Amino acid sequence: MNKTTLGTGFAISTLAAAISFSAVVSAGVTDKDIMNDQATTGDVVSNGMGLRGQRYSSLTAVNPSTVKDLRPVWAFSFGGEKQRGQESQPVVKDGVMFVTGSYSRVFAIDVQTGDELWQYDARLPDAIMPCCDVINRGVALYGDLVIFGTLDAKLVALNKDTGKVVWKKKVEDYKAGYSLTAAPIIVKGKVITGVSGGEFGVVGKVEAYDAKTGQLAWTRPTVEGHMGYVWKDGKKVENGISGGEAGKTWPGDLWKTGGAATWLGGTYDADVDLLFFGTGNPAPWNSHLRPGDNLFSSSRLGIDPDDGKIVWHFQTTPHDGWDYDGVNELISFDYKADGKTIKAAGTADRNGFFYVLNRENGGFIRGFPFVDKMTWAKGLDDKGRPIYNEAFRPGNPAAAADGKQGSSVAAAPAFLGGKNWMPMSYSKDTGLFYVPSNEWEMDIWNEPVSYKKGAAYLGAGFTIKAVNEDYIGVLRAIDPKTGKVVWDYKNYSPLWGGTMVTKGNLVFMGTPEGYLKAFNAKTGEEMYKFNTGSGIVGTPITWDMGGEQYISVVSGWGGAVPLWGGEVAKRIKNLNQGGTVWTFKLPKQNANLASH
Repeated sequence: MNKTTLGTGFAISTLAAAISFSAVVSAGVTDKDIMNDQATTGDVVSNGMGLRGQRYSSLTAVNPSTVKDLRPVWAFSFGGEKQRGQESQPVVKDGVMFVTGSYSRVFAIDVQTGDELWQYDARLPDAIMPCCDVINRGVALYGDLVIFGTLDAKLVALNKDTGKVVWKKKVEDYKAGYSLTAAPIIVKGKVITGVSGGEFGVVGKVEAYDAKTGQLAWTRPTVEGHMGYVWKDGKKVENGISGGEAGKTWPGDLWKTGGAATWLGGTYDADVDLLFFGTGNPAPWNSHLRPGDNLFSSSRLGIDPDDGKIVWHFQTTPHDGWDYDGVNELISFDYKADGKTIKAAGTADRNGFFYVLNRENGGFIRGFPFVDKMTWAKGLDDKGRPIYNEAFRPGNPAAAADGKQGSSVAAAPAFLGGKNWMPMSYSKDTGLFYVPSNEWEMDIWNEPVSYKKGAAYLGAGFTIKAVNEDYIGVLRAIDPKTGKVVWDYKNYSPLWGGTMVTKGNLVFMGTPEGYLKAFNAKTGEEMYKFNTGSGIVGTPITWDMGGEQYISVVSGWGGAVPLWGGEVAKRIKNLNQGGTVWTFKLPKQNANLASH
């Protein structure tokens, strides 16, 4: 068993374990469970701790007065040599935790003891081509199924009690550079997933599969010019070209390998009945090869969950020349203005701007920089379109004397972003977003490139550097109504894991140095830290069981920073890899649960 039990009082008898597991077998996750996830505290059945992705819990037992007493109760090791980056968010249902590990593995863990119930290892081919480490960000639960994506671009549904494969579907061709790294979500009985692979000239898309059978329900390409389809009575039916026609904002045939990968997955808001997906960079990076806005790359999309039609779009970086993917999560929230409730959504982009949009129609409400240093743009116009500083667009290789390398520019933020994939959280109590961000810049230049299936399709070179000597990472508490940073916490290494906020007035986050930390959500005061032994690039969760509040996080350093970080990677080269789920709670006498 790959676990360590810490302290006493957490072992259970074989009989009790059998009773507990029997209860698990009889239960299943329903659409209602998923829709109510944020409102229920006894489980976590979706990525984002609710389909809106707010990563907010109403639990209060762990709070600024009690958090100092938080203790680990068990630690489960993923084991073996397959460590690398662990970016998963666990989910918990009926006393069982389901969590993914690197190399497309899934584990089922008894949350009372930390004992392994089963493990599934995908049989990956040798030729997989993940851009940014062999990570996986989590599973979806539905009925008696545990559903996740693999690095060879398959969706796999496992029986939640045994780990046996129930169905498996090929989403795309891994030999062309496709992979799956996002945690899927379940909406109206459908598994909704995006695809990874933007650095290989893939065509991004969002797809829906019947969660029970794995049958494809609809597919929507996220590059202008490609046809969407729905399946009716087993027949494939055309459902309109993305953008209406081919090549309106692309030159020549470049839209056929246009990128815009949907590699982070999406959120869903029932109020407006829309999926929100972000899209990645256009391919290739060399923007001089593809004049135009290059829709729908580096954008946020509002998508009809019933048939996949794009209802609205908002492009954060038109004609992207810096790899400022627009995939970062769009989180629904409401606020009052002039006596009216505004149905808004917030997103912190790689390009360094925080955007507040109308989630009903994608309209721009406001935007503001959330990073200290920005060179590529001078600001946003009244529609939210960036006002480019063209002196900081990498030069055209065709204009160079040798035709091999365009002029280099010092662009900020670096392409790894003011904020990358790591999820932010939103508290309705404080009205603040808690944004894990980074201060770095890059020297970037363009090079000639042509598309070859399965080969890197960049046409650019780069070197990333820290802006400051004493910190790169910054956790920022941001007021979306004013753009004000209410407080911040600076970290020496880049932040690469997500945040979670609770009604108990705490924000939880992990650091590459290995610490799980808790901050006062209103003031930013550091209230707690525990070293997990490896850098944290996962996202914490919390739930209650038996009248006690539990907190779990996956520890295991890796992800894109060690692979792509250039000079920055030297700063963190001595950090240890790992692969462990840590679970914490208060001592029994302190754990008087107050959750509602």
